[in-house]
Amino acid sequence: MKKIIRNFTKNPKNDILAGITVSMAMIPEIVAFAFVAHIDPLVALSGAFIVGLITAVFGGRPGLISGAAGAVAIIFVSMIAEGHAKGLLLDTPIENMGYFYLLAAVILMGIMQVTAGLFKLGKFVRLIPHPVMMGFVNGLAILIFLAQVRMFFHKELEVSADGSKQYIEFPMEGIELYSMLGLVGLTMVIIWLLPKITKKIPAALTAILVTTAIVVFGDIDVSTVGSYIREGGGTGLKGEFPTPNLELWQNLPFNLDTFKFIFPYALLAAAVGLIESLMTLNLVDEMTDTRGSGNRECVAQGAGNILSGLFGGTGGCGMIGQTVINIKAGGRGRLSGMMMALTILSFILFTDKYIEQVPIAALVGVMFIMVIDTFAWSSFRIIKKIPIADAAVLVIVSTVTLFFDLAIAVITGVVISALVFSWKSATMIRARKRTKEDGTLVYEIWGPLFFGSTQNFASKFDAKNDPNKVEIDFIESKVNDHSGIEALRNLIHKYIDLEKSIKLTHLSPECINLLLKAEPELERHVERSIEDPRYHVVSDVMDNEI
Repeated sequence: MKKIIRNFTKNPKNDILAGITVSMAMIPEIVAFAFVAHIDPLVALSGAFIVGLITAVFGGRPGLISGAAGAVAIIFVSMIAEGHAKGLLLDTPIENMGYFYLLAAVILMGIMQVTAGLFKLGKFVRLIPHPVMMGFVNGLAILIFLAQVRMFFHKELEVSADGSKQYIEFPMEGIELYSMLGLVGLTMVIIWLLPKITKKIPAALTAILVTTAIVVFGDIDVSTVGSYIREGGGTGLKGEFPTPNLELWQNLPFNLDTFKFIFPYALLAAAVGLIESLMTLNLVDEMTDTRGSGNRECVAQGAGNILSGLFGGTGGCGMIGQTVINIKAGGRGRLSGMMMALTILSFILFTDKYIEQVPIAALVGVMFIMVIDTFAWSSFRIIKKIPIADAAVLVIVSTVTLFFDLAIAVITGVVISALVFSWKSATMIRARKRTKEDGTLVYEIWGPLFFGSTQNFASKFDAKNDPNKVEIDFIESKVNDHSGIEALRNLIHKYIDLEKSIKLTHLSPECINLLLKAEPELERHVERSIEDPRYHVVSDVMDNEI
């Protein structure tokens, strides 16, 4: 029993308090994303509870916080709107049909993520270069900062002459603005100063409670969680315990048209959710000097989304901002994520009136501190010291994150890094010539032979002017792919056509097998030796993940 408890938490107090702090910091973000996706905030909160709880218990990374993330919510916006229109065109019109399409898409998204985990695709997070990580983190920090700046604006519903509705924003002014700034500053000072006095009290949670007490007992007129929800068109946090949504099966047509409609959105959401979750996992690994399991996280995220869709909640994934808050607050065990989820549930069921009194300023202050902690300030110091390509990737990923999407930014960074690496590797192949006593010309090959270097490799040889006996030594080279095999075949045939003797030495067994499988007649041109290298064309050593 003690071993089981230790696996879930090594410091119950820190995990519990960190979970409570994170749950409060999640409320405005979840509600804001719900408004963007045009769904009820309670749907997003239910999703945050279910996904957060499942991933906390079964995920691949203790301390990682998951919930209803904005990157996933934004993907479903157009699908929900189009789904509403589809519902009204049915023989028996159904209102809010987009919501049922959303639930089906979330379930399909979860199935895709579980499949990705079972096929061990989570390990590919290791291929993300460090400059991409730094750019991702910097872009994310700026995005979170800009999101908090929007909290200094009010939203007002405007109805045009044709009956269409839209929200307009206008900035805070006067006493309200100064009060907001003062409370944000007070929250940040408490979070900064309290750890210098004592680390036994969680700074972020204390700052939220102190600021809330000042607002409530001082009767200060500032924006609160409750007023923020009502500005967005919500009625409050009060809800019921999530139960299976039977209306989904009654109203949604389960046919090929529905599948074709939701599939692209589910696929994109699954990809974005996994990328963000695995990036968060990777970041926590670096922060805590430990290692999580990407494949296990994929399965847990998928299972959480499947259950969320079945119980009427929206989709979710790992949330870097809230995860950083959790880690900084001392939440290192699974208990912290479980506490976050259960606290959100308690907000919905029991304490909605109290949470609605929390000033937005307190939560903005917590997030500003998180932005400061998240941003990789060292990038300014090292950007002139690292290779130009790496510096460019860092800047590009940060920029793409701001203007497009976190997932697109990561994919862009990885692709650019891969292209730069391929180009550099392509120029590394070398050939040194020497002549044996019997007149045989030996080409000693250095560097990798793959799709990017085949052209350079072919240019090293002069088949027409070479002597009648040629030997190509691969003891210092490695053939990496099918393009390399084809380059060898073409080279052999050049010498054969000129009726010259050609021998390949020190090829790996795998390379020889592939070469002969393509053309068995080439056996007489391959010299096998006990000294041949034992490297592999494709290695599966990394397939077994902890």
